[in-house]
Amino acid sequence: MVQKLDYLKETPSQTAGPYVHIGLAPGAAGFDIYDQELGWDIAGPNAAGERIRVEGRVIDGTGSPVKDVLIEVWQANAAGIHAHPEHAGRVEDGFRGWGRVITDFETGEWGFDTVKPGPVPGRNGATQAPHLNLWIVARGINIGLNTRLYFSDEAEANAADPVLNLIEWENRRATLVAVRGEREGKPLYRFDIHLQGPQETVFFDI
Repeated sequence: MVQKLDYLKETPSQTAGPYVHIGLAPGAAGFDIYDQELGWDIAGPNAAGERIRVEGRVIDGTGSPVKDVLIEVWQANAAGIHAHPEHAGRVEDGFRGWGRVITDFETGEWGFDTVKPGPVPGRNGATQAPHLNLWIVARGINIGLNTRLYFSDEAEANAADPVLNLIEWENRRATLVAVRGEREGKPLYRFDIHLQGPQETVFFDI
């Protein structure tokens, strides 16, 4: 007789709670314990490519901004290469490709400066459109949410992106596209993340 085993799913982690900023971004919480806040410098001063600004809000199901969110960012450089030991010598000195930002406690706005990433090699010879990987944690979110940010001025690359094309409903793909504008002559991309509602951002189960 073969016994069938039932495997339990991973238990959800505790929510980020009110101390997320103290633990992960202490400078923003008024604790001056680092010479340089961990994760604020994504690209470094030597990175090639177009310098851009990304801004947005995290919005709940009632349409209100969430004001205690932490967002982590992962990205490739302008040549489409991630900072990794296997790529030693292929990324600029100081390029980390990783950052951490929090929302403003009053307005809920978040933002960061970086360089626009290039196309990234994907599986089976496919090429992924330029994008940023985002991870969102906040009070009330049991497990961090994973999503992506694509760029509105990369329409042709977006149309061929293998990850975007996994989303069955084409209108929902638009929730992952940041709209390009400018401020004082510098590129600015706007990307609001909707946790619930008719404009809910696509989140990935990874």
